[in-house]
Amino acid sequence: MKTIFLFLFLVGVLFTDQSSANLTLTVNKVKNDKGVVRVLLFDKSAGFPDVVENAVRNASVDIKGDKAVITFNNLPAGTYALSVFHDSENTGKLRTNAFGIPRDGYGFSNNASGTFGPPSFEKAAFKVNAGENKVSIDLK
Repeated sequence: MKTIFLFLFLVGVLFTDQSSANLTLTVNKVKNDKGVVRVLLFDKSAGFPDVVENAVRNASVDIKGDKAVITFNNLPAGTYALSVFHDSENTGKLRTNAFGIPRDGYGFSNNASGTFGPPSFEKAAFKVNAGENKVSIDLK
């Protein structure tokens, strides 16, 4: 009987996915607690930074104080990039002025910025390793 339990235990340990990762994102410098922070997580450049259908995960996160925190569980280890914005009116869209300049806070992983537009996926990309991973983004 002990042999069977030992065998089942070893099979469970050996066949458990050891490459699973958790990613905790903290979004800082949120102007106020109205609305939500919208988050898109990409694993490739296609659609980055704003095509929801191309994101591997997306979320709407409540704001507490001047921060929003979310954890994406069970990600495969790999390269990812994040884009976030403060949706202060909870419309699902980034508000911009007549010139296309954002009226609410926005940001990207690595606190990357682009010239006259968003940064490339490569500028915002970071590695996620098996286990616990933490990143933060300061809104602009």
